[in-house]
Formats: sequence, C-alpha cells, structure tokens
Amino acid sequence: MECAVGTPIEFGLRMSPGMATAGRVPEGDVVSLVAAARGGDRVAFGRLYERYARMVHGILLGRVPIGEVEDLVQDVFVRAMRQVHTLRDVNAFGGWLATVARNQANDYHRRSVELVELDEEAPGQALQKEKSSELEDDGAAILEVIRALPESYRETLILRLVEGMTGQEIAERTGHTPGSVRVNLHRGMHMLREKLGTKA
Repeated sequence: MECAVGTPIEFGLRMSPGMATAGRVPEGDVVSLVAAARGGDRVAFGRLYERYARMVHGILLGRVPIGEVEDLVQDVFVRAMRQVHTLRDVNAFGGWLATVARNQANDYHRRSVELVELDEEAPGQALQKEKSSELEDDGAAILEVIRALPESYRETLILRLVEGMTGQEIAERTGHTPGSVRVNLHRGMHMLREKLGTKA
C-alpha cells in the first residue's frame, strides 16, 4: 500500500456520497456565504457545508469511533449553524468550524465517560466489536496507527490521506498556514512510515 503524500490511500472511510454534494466554492465567495449564514440564510450555510464537510469529517475521524463520525458531522453543523452569529471574523470561519468539530469530539468523549460510569459492561463489548471490524481492513489498521500520532500530524494526515484534500485545501479550510500544513504532512508521514516499518 502506497503512503506517498501525493497519493491518497483508499481507506473505505471517506464520507458517504450523500453527506456533501459537489461544488468547489471560490475562496472569495466563502466570506459572503459566511456573512449571509450569520444573517440566517440556510442556503448559504448549506453551501458552507458542501465546502467544509470533508474537513469536519476528517477531524472527527481522528478523534472518535468510526461508527460515530457521520452523526457527529451533522451535530457539528447544527451547532455551528446555531452559533455562527457569534463569529467575529468571517475570514476565520474554517478555523472556527474546526474548533467546533474538536469541541464536539471532546463532548462526545465526556458523555462516553458518563455512560461508562452507568454501565461498565456494555462499553467494553462495543469497543471489542469495533476493534475486530476495523482490523479486518488494512486501511482501518493504518488509520489506527495514524490516530495514535500527535494531534497536529494525525489531523493533517487524515485530511490528506483519507479525505483526499490537497495541502492548499487543508490550509484554507482549517486556517493553518500552508507552511505548517507542509511541515505537519512531512513529519507526520515520516512518523507514519516509521510506525508501519516502511522506508521513506
């Protein structure tokens, strides 16, 4: 299986086709879409969903159980739609949305801890089922290795290798600089190759 940064790996874990329809939204239009969404325009918010759903999916994929990701993507956008009026800088929408996604993942884990306290047996059984189904697929096994990397590398690699986003797209949508994305991809791929026992 090829792990070069320029070649996406097929993990079978990308968003389902119905989650985000087509459409590349030009960067200049994003600002006007955010401004319209802040005013309550649901169509504009739908266009933002089309642009940013893969990013949100990738962020969650690195943080929560695979079976929970698609539902949590929807939860992130519902939360963002309710809170978008609080966004001060419309140019920072991508970074703000990435933070909403990370917070949603943290909330998921806090709720999971509360559920574990209520029922000690069920979470262990669910975890065992999840692990066994993931290990059946090479892509899922590699994803588990990526999920064990430091957060900045994990998130960037998942957006690149699983979601198929370019370095430029990652930078535009997350609010990171192109240079930091390049560094994270380079170092993350190096760490991933070491853990997989492959040569650069």
